[in-house]
Amino acid sequence: MRISHLLQRPLLAALLTLCATGASANIKVSIEGIEGDARANIEARLSVERYRDRDDLDEDTARRLFNRIDGEVKDALRPFGYYEPVVKSDFHAEGKVWHFDIQIEPGIPVRIRELNIRIEGPGADDAAFDPVRKQTLIRSGMVLHHSDYEKVKGELTRAAEANGYLAARLEDKDRMVVDATEHTARINLLLDTGPRYSFGHIEIEQDIIRPRLMQRFLRFREGDPYSSSELLRTRFALDDSLYFSTVDVEPGTPDDRTLTVPIRITATRSRWQLALGGGYGTDTQLRGTLGWTDTRLNDRGHRLRFELKASASTRRLDARYDIPIGDPALERFSVEAINRFEELSDLDTNESTLRPSITRMYGRWQTVSSLSVTHTSTDDGASRVSSTLLVPGIVMASVPEGFLGESLFSRGFYAELIGSHSALGSDADFLRLDLQMERSFDLDYRWHLLLRGEIGASLVSDFSDVPGIYRFFAGGDRSVRGFAYNSLSPEEPVTSGGVTELRKTGGRHLIVGSAEIVRDLPLNLGVATFFDFGNAFNNFKDPLEYAVGVGVRYRLPVVSIGLDVAKPLSTGGDMRLHLNITPKL
Repeated sequence: MRISHLLQRPLLAALLTLCATGASANIKVSIEGIEGDARANIEARLSVERYRDRDDLDEDTARRLFNRIDGEVKDALRPFGYYEPVVKSDFHAEGKVWHFDIQIEPGIPVRIRELNIRIEGPGADDAAFDPVRKQTLIRSGMVLHHSDYEKVKGELTRAAEANGYLAARLEDKDRMVVDATEHTARINLLLDTGPRYSFGHIEIEQDIIRPRLMQRFLRFREGDPYSSSELLRTRFALDDSLYFSTVDVEPGTPDDRTLTVPIRITATRSRWQLALGGGYGTDTQLRGTLGWTDTRLNDRGHRLRFELKASASTRRLDARYDIPIGDPALERFSVEAINRFEELSDLDTNESTLRPSITRMYGRWQTVSSLSVTHTSTDDGASRVSSTLLVPGIVMASVPEGFLGESLFSRGFYAELIGSHSALGSDADFLRLDLQMERSFDLDYRWHLLLRGEIGASLVSDFSDVPGIYRFFAGGDRSVRGFAYNSLSPEEPVTSGGVTELRKTGGRHLIVGSAEIVRDLPLNLGVATFFDFGNAFNNFKDPLEYAVGVGVRYRLPVVSIGLDVAKPLSTGGDMRLHLNITPKL
């Protein structure tokens, strides 16, 4: 059937009007007297809220919804400590729109008058329960929030289960007693731990690495107190080893007679891995990474890795052969071959290094002892100086509790000491110390303080003999923002083609520091303000440079984006934009 051209527009307008009318809501709800989470809970519980988009509400239905309001509001407020609210509500129709007006006087909230958290049984003195004993979520004098009470209950039972008290139970009697007329509550949480279970027989099914090496990955042994966190850490250690494509670490049915839990571990082999990555930074411009790893060369767990990194200012090819030693998740013997070109301000440097190293763990400290055989050249635009050095070194770094060898995105404390001497056949004599510290503090759940500092010092007989790769530079995204990458450095006169210029050739020493306050925002966003200072120099009496700025942070599961605007304070420089897009590989 054809519709005449003259009727098309009126019919279309009528159709759109009908659609718009059908999509409009005929219920309006007004709530006054309460805000925040309590108001949100009321809105979630009100039956009338679920009818907002209905356009066929009759008077009988509206009255039934209205009659429910008083009970629904009171039920919604009780979890927030309001047991005697006064609810005044009304409803009326204006045309086809029903208006529901709700006035709430929440009244005096119930406060916790008495709080007792007791642990009884064989685990009464176990330190695993100390965090719950010392919790601050609920305390005497606080307004009673049922959700916080439930969280503390959950923490008690989780602490018991995680530490082997698999028969633990919370006593039912008088857990929480509320006196609504007195506006007080009494909370008694009594946990009977029951006996502590231990790890039982451990069954391992895999033929990828030798059984003795596999055993060294385990964070527990048969007969140790059962701990679900140690099961999880074992799985993480096996996953991070890269030897396996799948790993299952599963507890069996607890044996109530022997008080043991059997464990079954199964794993399948992983093949070679290819890694691709990219990013952008104001300092590096576009950068990319290509990596290939043979995760298991043999059943002794040897591994071979090649990696190529490139950006506008640096190119690095790295090959490394790893042999697990000691705790294979954390300790290894490695031989690394490196070829690198890097632009360091006004210096171009080339490096070829062969470096055997040993990585060890001592409690919360990781050490790397190495001996580098390095051939390097430094080009300042006028001359090119080559050096061959034998450089022993040691690195010491703090690691977080439960560390299993994963990459660290921040360093609580890091110290590197390297040096070389002509007695070792080297072309330069120097000793170089680099100390770095980074700490973050939660001022509250939205505000964070980040502190970062670095100090470097060199002891040299003739600084001109020190290759560029061992000199200090400052400035850039991870240094003193407001200044270009590696632009802070002493200047030396360099003559080329009969023309003498001052060029930045690196310093003996370094000081860098930063204080940054970050405020979390919704949608994984954050805003920051910061103060940076530092310089690279040949004398500690030389002045420092300063900069301030603001920034935006956007955190995603696979990438982190930071955009900073910084202004130098110590010089007359213009504001500088720092962009850093970092993939989480």
